[in-house]
Amino acid sequence: MAPSFMFEAPSDEEPELSESKDEDNEEAEEEEEGDEAEDKPSKPKPKSQSPWDFTSYSESVAEEHARRGTTSVDFKISKILQQSSAPAQQEETSDSESDKQVDYRSEDEDEENSNARDNKSFFAPAEGASFHANSFMELNLSRPLLRACETLGYTKPTPIQAACIPLALTGRDICGSAITGSGKTAAFALPTLERLLFRPKRVSAIRVLILTPARELAVQVHSMIEKLAQYTDIRCCLIVGGLSLKAQETALRLMPDIVVATPGRMIDHLRNTMSVDLDDLAVLILDEADRLLELGFSAEIHELVCLCPKRRQTMLFSATMTEEVDELVKLSLTRPLRLSADSSTKRPSTLTEEVVRIRRMREVNQEAVLLSLCTKTFTSRVIIFSGTKQAAHRLKILFQLAGLQAAELHGDLTQVQRLDALERFRKQEVDFLIATDVAARGLDIIGVQTVINYACPRDITSYVHRVGRTARAGREGCAVTFVTDNDRSLLKAIAKRVGSKLKSRIVAEQSITKWSQKIEEMEEKVTEVIEEERAERALRKAEMEATKAENMIAHKDEIYARPKRTWFMTEKEKKLVAKEAKASIEKEKGSADAIISAQQAEDLKMKEKRKREREKNLPRKKRRKLEAAREMLEDQSEINEPDGSGKNKKEKEGISLVDLAYRRAKAVKAVKKAVDSGKIVKKSNKSSKQYKQRTQSRTEEMRELFKNDMSERRQKSSSNAGRKKPKSSFKSKSRYET
Repeated sequence: MAPSFMFEAPSDEEPELSESKDEDNEEAEEEEEGDEAEDKPSKPKPKSQSPWDFTSYSESVAEEHARRGTTSVDFKISKILQQSSAPAQQEETSDSESDKQVDYRSEDEDEENSNARDNKSFFAPAEGASFHANSFMELNLSRPLLRACETLGYTKPTPIQAACIPLALTGRDICGSAITGSGKTAAFALPTLERLLFRPKRVSAIRVLILTPARELAVQVHSMIEKLAQYTDIRCCLIVGGLSLKAQETALRLMPDIVVATPGRMIDHLRNTMSVDLDDLAVLILDEADRLLELGFSAEIHELVCLCPKRRQTMLFSATMTEEVDELVKLSLTRPLRLSADSSTKRPSTLTEEVVRIRRMREVNQEAVLLSLCTKTFTSRVIIFSGTKQAAHRLKILFQLAGLQAAELHGDLTQVQRLDALERFRKQEVDFLIATDVAARGLDIIGVQTVINYACPRDITSYVHRVGRTARAGREGCAVTFVTDNDRSLLKAIAKRVGSKLKSRIVAEQSITKWSQKIEEMEEKVTEVIEEERAERALRKAEMEATKAENMIAHKDEIYARPKRTWFMTEKEKKLVAKEAKASIEKEKGSADAIISAQQAEDLKMKEKRKREREKNLPRKKRRKLEAAREMLEDQSEINEPDGSGKNKKEKEGISLVDLAYRRAKAVKAVKKAVDSGKIVKKSNKSSKQYKQRTQSRTEEMRELFKNDMSERRQKSSSNAGRKKPKSSFKSKSRYET
């Protein structure tokens, strides 16, 4: 903690409430957990508030489209459907053949034994921690926070909340882990707010920093803290990308007590916004800590940790903990406590997990399988995880053309559109949310019935977080994963985690064939929508460039007078980091003997062909440099690798590739010159590398010529004794030939 963060004497009086808060406008969609508290018969039971509200952080999507001069995808699709004579209709559910659900049987057993490291010696013992509490009254919280918990419908703490809140109130560093949907946000928000109630109110400072890997998760955490602090005078600020930069600068200059941010935008403000620092920071919280310490965020997190004071409280929370988290724990935490709630059950007991096998050469029908499932079996409250942004957008168009109401969530959308998609799905205006991994962590949307992994996650950690969007807080849910032949390792891990409860779903072949034909018929409409969007983007980009040029002409002096913004990481460095992350993921996922599909093999072949064509078109000088660099790498690898006898090849270590090539060229030139002069006679029956023998007659002739030459030089030297002696130079003896 910073020295200025001192606890004042506790007070039993509640702070004055602001009159601007209206409780009647909130929607009561959250179900209460635990037993209901006993109330007086005459007192009516108040409605519980929803902790999430995504629409209050930005303008509406319609206003944004009007300002940007664009139209939504739904508008484009509806226009195309109106123009077409035969619009696509939803598939009838009365098929003769239905889906089947059978027990999953592994094709080959997995006998790998995982030897996890024992890191318990580093952590302080947590013997006094209790994972059970009957009510929030037992956790020694103040009345404003108890009233907020009652308003939100929270009556009984979850195990991670019961264990974390008392220890966090003492200022201890904590590394908490619990299954998804166990209330980790309230576990670190309630003790932080309790400590801030006794802060020195005369000095305004940023005392708590909460970092999250995704913007939507930051919005959700900020909304949760606003609801828990609605009966206090604690101020919270949201700092994420995609929203107004000037509004965030103004909010930071007012020195809020709590800042919820993403790492990149927070570093941007610390570098370029005046009068903003973390000198008085008392608490640092990393939500989804394992994701924050992956390759994309690692450098930014270490930079922020260095900017924070050393005397602070640090708390890390996630459903999965990795080795990178352990490294940060040893780097920045002081005798931390490891709290692992529900460690024996890594998966919710109410979650049903299924797999759909996509066999080789049937991968082209994957979209038909998905549409068949979504029209017959899973028809509402479904989150579909796609691998790429382009695939998510294509699925959104296909769903709309098929008559299914869907929303998309990925990085190509503006922040307003992303928040609007979440709000529409939360209010059940759409039945399907098609998203990338930006929605895989932390998002708590009540009532999600099914999670479909259309693209198989890259590892078991991503799988755990994806399926954790359903079956939260004791509710039932289903998770369906599409598994291809390339995902056998992940399928083994899922089977090992789930055990005998894993089911295999077989989709009806008749339904797949029917939807495959429909998708072929819709291809022209999909292409038309994508082309219209491409033209709209090009027009908007041209308008932006014209507006930028006009602003530069009109306000050139003012623009150049502003201080230049500095960046922690440039766009080029970000691309390099992303490329490195992608390479590391591919290296872990695939090996030399891994089985790949025919399409992947064809893509790799075309990639190598394009690479060779590019090298062929290079200038000769650049092409030789590239070849020399490759040879140098090969020689270096040969030097570093030991040979069969166990000795390292160090004889080439002191010779560079350029020197070696120069020596070889010089030797070839000398041999050619000697052959031309007759000093070396080539033999057709011998190898070209063997040295040629000189003839006896030629040797005697050369001796006579040498004697004559020496006698002539002696005569010249005696006649030119008074002149300056010329420099001696080697002259070829071939000039004496007759």
